[in-house]
Formats: sequence, structure tokens, C-alpha cells
Amino acid sequence: MPYSARIRQDIGRPMSDMNITPLIDVMLVLLIMFIIVIPIATHALQIPLPTAGPALHIKDENVVHIDEGDALYWNGTAIDRQGLLNQLAATAVMADEPVLRFEPAPRASYAVSASTIALIKDAGVTRFAFVGNEKYREFGLSQ
Repeated sequence: MPYSARIRQDIGRPMSDMNITPLIDVMLVLLIMFIIVIPIATHALQIPLPTAGPALHIKDENVVHIDEGDALYWNGTAIDRQGLLNQLAATAVMADEPVLRFEPAPRASYAVSASTIALIKDAGVTRFAFVGNEKYREFGLSQ
């Protein structure tokens, strides 16, 4: 059968193949929209950095104390968190790092104690000691 006769024969028949070009166009547009809508992943870690401030006296053994009102003390001197971070950074870089004793009061809040321990760890202190744990041996038993 010649080619022209075959074309005439196909003219009367409907096409049975589906046109998928519009489908692909719609899928690409949807893909681009989803990519635009996805937020950029930003992982920000807030780290307090030491600032230049007045240095308190650094001894061979330093004590960080938390009283019942959750106030911080460095060797008996009241200090804020930024000041404590400055002192810890100063001691952490010393050639002969002094021992840091952590001494919370029995009624100091757990949240402040835990965040202070995290601050001490993040400052890079390697010589650390818990002091006075014998005070808490019977904590809560008499109540």
C-alpha cells in the first residue's frame, strides 16, 4: 500500500495516544513551586562568647557557688552569667588550670544549676569538681 493511501486511511480514525506534554508541563511547574516554598534550613546555635571585662582574683582553686536565690558567686563575690563566662575563659587558657569547685546551695534551682554546669562545660574547663555532695545524701528523706 502506498504511503498516500495509508495517510488517507488514518485520517478518519481518532488518535488513541494520549498527549502527555501538558501533563509534564504541569508537573514541572508544581515541582518548581514546591522547591520555592520549602524553607531554607538554617541551623543557628547561640553560644555566649567571653567579653573583655574586669578579671576577679584567680586562685589555685576557684569556687562557683549558687545560693538559694539562684545568685552566682565566684570565690564569694557576686557575679552575673557573662562575668562567670569571662572568668571561666580566663582560667581555661592558663597553663596550670586551677580546679573549679561547683557548690550549689541545697535549695538552688535545678535549672540554674544545670545551665551553669553547661556553661562551665562549654567554656572548656577540664578540672572540675562537685563539692559538698554529702549535704544531699539524705535530701528529701526527712520531708
